[in-house]
Amino acid sequence: MEFEVQVRGRTARRWIMFGMIALGAMFLAIGLVLTGVTASFLSDAKRARGSVVALEWRDDDHGASGKTLEHDTPVAYPVVEFTSADGMPRKFRSSAGSNPPSYQKGDLVEVLYRADSPEDAQVNGFASLWLLPLIFGGVGLGLSGAGTAVAMVRRWRS
Repeated sequence: MEFEVQVRGRTARRWIMFGMIALGAMFLAIGLVLTGVTASFLSDAKRARGSVVALEWRDDDHGASGKTLEHDTPVAYPVVEFTSADGMPRKFRSSAGSNPPSYQKGDLVEVLYRADSPEDAQVNGFASLWLLPLIFGGVGLGLSGAGTAVAMVRRWRS
């Protein structure tokens, strides 16, 4: 009976180890894809000077039930206005928000946009361009590395 429990424990640990490696590889792949998307965007993005015309405050963090949690704080998203190369004034809300706000009303910012779709603009800032690729890549690298390290230690011990 004791042998049977031990075999099940080994099997469960093996599945957890391979699950960590697989999940980490998936997160790492998503991080690499996001990095490629950002690099592609940067390679043919047009640049323009923009101005922060407002801060849009939102309560973004909600629990699984959809209710606002007690410790949530509102996040400020800069609303930026710029003129694209075709002479049209454009306005967009940045995809990256923070608290405390990274920008204030009236701040001048560099805007990046594609010439064929200037409505899909981004502020040229670290968070709006690189935060998601770094988060996914870092979590993926951590999970894959931990799972691989556990596998190597187990192999070394046996």
